[in-house]
Amino acid sequence: MLSARSLFQEILDDDEAFRLFCSIAASGESQGGWENARVAALVPESELALAPKITRHGADEDKHGRIFHALLKKRGLEPVAVPPETDYTMLLERQGIGLAHEKLKADAPLTERDIITYLAHSRVTEQRAAEQMAMLLKYFADHPELGRAVRMISADEDNHLAYSHEELLRFAAAGHRRYIQRTLRECALAEIRVHRDVSLAVMDRMGRLLGWPRTRSAVLAAGIHAMYAYERLAGWHRMVTLRAPERRDALGGPAAAAPEVA
Repeated sequence: MLSARSLFQEILDDDEAFRLFCSIAASGESQGGWENARVAALVPESELALAPKITRHGADEDKHGRIFHALLKKRGLEPVAVPPETDYTMLLERQGIGLAHEKLKADAPLTERDIITYLAHSRVTEQRAAEQMAMLLKYFADHPELGRAVRMISADEDNHLAYSHEELLRFAAAGHRRYIQRTLRECALAEIRVHRDVSLAVMDRMGRLLGWPRTRSAVLAAGIHAMYAYERLAGWHRMVTLRAPERRDALGGPAAAAPEVA
């Protein structure tokens, strides 16, 4: 039976497929850690109180990258180079989503609008991350190899999503609602395209590693295209709505230590 659970179990059971999966995940998390660290270093004076939360966000992303590397090490595997067509964060930047790396590499302070752009990017991408981790949590929360890591990363992604909601609502109340709505919409529409393209590229790579027949690969590709069609029609709206989170000040403390998964 073709399902998300059986698909991921097949990847988990094959060293080369698992190696690619963890390498892609670790690369994306590490990139997110760098981006958040640079934003925290460049926040304008008017938003200095936000810097510790951004730093915490980046520390969580770095921790996730270490967790995926530790999972590889536990199996005696080395990371593999991430194929460019599967690099979610890089492809989003090329679409003009979030803050350009040239800006983050400079020493000039960011503007208030830059911070809003960063938060809108986080709101959209953390929605995707939280949903993906919720799926893994559903199927693998008690898995002896993955369970602890999945539980920790899922909790962190929920915190990141709550934080981005809360901070964007604060800026909306301060008079930035129109810019926030426009930026969220642009981010969401670009993100669903990139997610489709990356999903197709990853499944193509996995299919070759796992020796899938053409019919199975075609069915999976059709499913990805169908999901994109739904998201393009209506699904993207879930990424742009703002609501007060149940957990307030979700990033108000230090990052939790990574579990001993190695």
